[in-house]
Amino acid sequence: MNSFTRKVYEIVLKIPLGKVRTYSWVAKKAGRPKASRAVGNILRNNPYPILIPCHRVIKSNGEIGGYSKGIRKKKALLLKEKEIIRWLKSRP
Repeated sequence: MNSFTRKVYEIVLKIPLGKVRTYSWVAKKAGRPKASRAVGNILRNNPYPILIPCHRVIKSNGEIGGYSKGIRKKKALLLKEKEIIRWLKSRP
């Protein structure tokens, strides 16, 4: 694994539950602001999609983007995370 890939994974690991960031945001954080496509390719090949939450990364225009397990699964994961956040906030 090269250093840019490692950095992308480290950044994505820090995206909070229920939040999304863009491919370009990740690229900028990784120090390569014009590498949003490279970020997408790295995340498409994520060997641990449950541990490294690449489903939290979307396109800059707000579209969902791709996901190695399918777009329906990505949408479902994002919705489930929002439900978890609401549930946690409703707890005494």
